[in-house]
Amino acid sequence: MIAWLTHEQQPLPPASQALGAETEAPGLLAAGGELTPRRLAEAYSHGVFPWYGAGQPILWWSPDPRMVLPVAAFALSRSLRKTIARFIATPGCEVRVDSALERVMRACATTPRAGQDGTWIVPEMIAAYCAWPAVHSFETWIAGELVGGLYGVCLGRMFYGESMFSHRTDASKIALAALVCFSRTHGIDLIDCQQRTSHLASLGAREIPRASFERLITPRVRGPVLTDWAYHRSHWERLHDAPQTLPLEDAA
Repeated sequence: MIAWLTHEQQPLPPASQALGAETEAPGLLAAGGELTPRRLAEAYSHGVFPWYGAGQPILWWSPDPRMVLPVAAFALSRSLRKTIARFIATPGCEVRVDSALERVMRACATTPRAGQDGTWIVPEMIAAYCAWPAVHSFETWIAGELVGGLYGVCLGRMFYGESMFSHRTDASKIALAALVCFSRTHGIDLIDCQQRTSHLASLGAREIPRASFERLITPRVRGPVLTDWAYHRSHWERLHDAPQTLPLEDAA
């Protein structure tokens, strides 16, 4: 059985109560409630996120294991390095932050994906996230056209990636690389990726136990609130920073 949330003051149960791997919905923690900023902040600060489809109640999840990308471990392939170099050098190519959050979310919801039918980014989720100041988008623009991007939640010095889309080759990877550079500049060393995909694994993400993930996020969400979300050309200089000790070892 999972908890049913009936009012905003009812706390989420501890993540240890989520359904296990032997069930039909591993990681499912609770259902019901509303997508208010208070509830969302509570959920993300404990590593819980909403994920559900049209016609379903709000479902709250805490998967085990958890996919994360240590910023220091971002894998910059030779081909991506060349793509980014061309992007930076080409007039009309730019990265913007928070200039089109709703458009990014709608593009993530509507862009076809192999093996997926429908979307979990339902209209009420778009409305709730666009109204929550903790949600940010990194956008790839070419000649004034939005061609790729991602969005996620930032609490303190912890970034929770939600979804990305690409309408040009590598446009979403460029946005992710920009997020990595931005994170290195502002002291964010860990990006949550929620669940494993081969695409994220190829970029340096890896799985860790949920308990380790919870230990890692606690001090990070309590970090100072980031107020400067402008993306500067100088941020790209952090793309080639030498890898440092992976923060995952903190939770071993």
